[in-house]
Amino acid sequence: MIDSPLRSTARIAGHPIHPMLVPFPIVCFIGALVTDIADALTAEMMWTNFSAWLLAVGLAMGVLAAIAGLIDFASNERIREQGPAWAHMLGNAGVLILALFNNFVHSRDAWTSVVPTGLILSAATVALMLVTGWLGASLVYRHRVGVAS
Repeated sequence: MIDSPLRSTARIAGHPIHPMLVPFPIVCFIGALVTDIADALTAEMMWTNFSAWLLAVGLAMGVLAAIAGLIDFASNERIREQGPAWAHMLGNAGVLILALFNNFVHSRDAWTSVVPTGLILSAATVALMLVTGWLGASLVYRHRVGVAS
């Protein structure tokens, strides 16, 4: 464990930007999975529209969070030396790629866009987010990345 915290480079008034933005794509991608499940159970096209919008907003906010995280990652060698940092970054890139493909799938005809492909992609996105979230928590709580001194 490192004694001194690894300060975030991308911050506003001393507060790291990356952890402020991360909850938005998490909620949106989990919401997309929930609305995909609702669509699969009810065949109501409204749920497909909700999923598509949640995926689009999640992607937009995820890209902003990724930019802030990449600034921190690229600007501090000590952060890059932490074991979970690379897996966290690459895993989150995978989350965004899965969500992008999922958004393309959801842009098809509402009758064919969710079951089974959209639902599988939503579930895979959330599953990968669980792993990257665990790694991110490890960076903060074990390696003290982004913790104010």
